[in-house]
Amino acid sequence: MKLVIVTAVEEFEAEVLKLFRQAGIEQFSGSEIDGYKNQASLLRAASWFPGTGGGVESSLFFSFTQADKIKTLFELISEFNEQLETQNPLRAVVIPIEESI
Repeated sequence: MKLVIVTAVEEFEAEVLKLFRQAGIEQFSGSEIDGYKNQASLLRAASWFPGTGGGVESSLFFSFTQADKIKTLFELISEFNEQLETQNPLRAVVIPIEESI
């Protein structure tokens, strides 16, 4: 068993849910988060208060699941990211689980 974590901008939330289903990952959790980049963006520079730029509305999903399902999910995410026309690819990491109850 491993832990997979996927982050995405809010715009791609439905696609992430679809990819989880396609990979056979039926049990997972999600949460709304704010994403930040350290580099100044044009939008922030044009803001009335450029020093107080907020984060980008994003989503974080995670699941404790089998390695074969994660491999499928990573393949699906790679295909999805290759077709993107934005600078906001889906991000995913895998963490091995040493113990669980």
